[in-house]
Amino acid sequence: MATVALKDVMKVFADGTVAVDRVNLDVGQGEFMVLLGPSGCGKSTLLRMVAGLEDPTSGAVIMDGELANDLPPRERGVAMVFQDFALYPHMTVGENIGFPLRLSGVDAEPRAEQVAEVASALGIGDVLARKPGQLSGGQRQRVAMGRAIVRRPKLFLMDEPLSNLDSGLRAELRAEISGLVRELGVTTIYVTHDQAEALTMADRVAILRKGVLQDVGTPTQVYGRPATLYVAAFLGSPRMNLLEAEVYVHLDRHIALHMGDQVLHLPWNDLRSRQVAHFHGERIVIGVRAEALTPVPDTTSGDVLRGRIRYLEHHGHESLAFLDIGATAVIVDEIGNPPTDVPINGGGLRRFVSRLTGRGGSGSAELVGAGVNGRGPRRAKESVLSDPGRHHRRPAELAVRLAPYPAVTHGHPLSVAVRMEALHFFDERGQRIDVGWR
Repeated sequence: MATVALKDVMKVFADGTVAVDRVNLDVGQGEFMVLLGPSGCGKSTLLRMVAGLEDPTSGAVIMDGELANDLPPRERGVAMVFQDFALYPHMTVGENIGFPLRLSGVDAEPRAEQVAEVASALGIGDVLARKPGQLSGGQRQRVAMGRAIVRRPKLFLMDEPLSNLDSGLRAELRAEISGLVRELGVTTIYVTHDQAEALTMADRVAILRKGVLQDVGTPTQVYGRPATLYVAAFLGSPRMNLLEAEVYVHLDRHIALHMGDQVLHLPWNDLRSRQVAHFHGERIVIGVRAEALTPVPDTTSGDVLRGRIRYLEHHGHESLAFLDIGATAVIVDEIGNPPTDVPINGGGLRRFVSRLTGRGGSGSAELVGAGVNGRGPRRAKESVLSDPGRHHRRPAELAVRLAPYPAVTHGHPLSVAVRMEALHFFDERGQRIDVGWR
């Protein structure tokens, strides 16, 4: 087993494309780490740098505590499984699996024994004499896995190994791969764009966007308490509802969150209210998943959102209703560029302090500069919130889970109660607002 540490790793290609941007990541001994993100986010490039197939432009790849930047691939003790299987078509299954052993000089008899043992474990012991062209996609993937396993490497690297298979077979093989890797106890780095694979297979998930590491944690952590707005939107089906809200503080009572004509009230005794209060008079992003919304009678009071069904989706075991609630949606694709380092002057917190103290000018400015929460002054950064001068304001469609084939259709009014403890809060930069959030 091996450990892997990436320290400020960057990869810039000759045309100036930044594929990986200052990534820091530690993979523990025997850990199953999944790199998750959309196509082009840099996850495969990161994997290839660990394998030694790409050289980092800067930063360090450390394996078992030793710098590996200049170590050739064959000396890294890794085995890689590719998306396209990369089998030799002129060789039989047995010859493909045993090829790494043949290169290492293992004699024919012990080589055959090891091949038979691995093939039996993978359920392909009866096809050792066939050629890859005579196999199904699932069988070819098992052969590729067998060729990697037979070397008994310290580190498995898997680059979207299931993406070419149908959904049923993917579900079957991800269970097999997960169980086999844990049985062998081999450190594994697995690349995928499929969140179902990541959340069901990983010990920890690292989520990337445009070469930048967004979040790292267990599946429960990254789903339940995402570090950024991008992670919140990327994980989950249906996607998390992301709504613009204006913050108004009512001291010792609650914080009113205005979303168009709708209002939710965050209790003052909620620990998160102290952080959200810093944004008095400003806009933030509220995230709420469909499982935090419960249909209720229209006469229900409290934290309820009301709207009309724009359309329904029937999924057999459940239906999804999408409500028009008169709020503005936040589009994650509009998350901006890295921030400028310019202090905000006259922000909402300063205005809030002025109202409380009855003072303006330098007294309030000193409070803001010191940072009421101890974090120092907030910085002006590219906003994810709609600006009519720059972005198109898109109406929110609130996704709500309903029973299969409910007795409602598009145009019907629907009220949903909101579990306030399940709300997520993000600032205009897309960063989580929370107290000791992980």
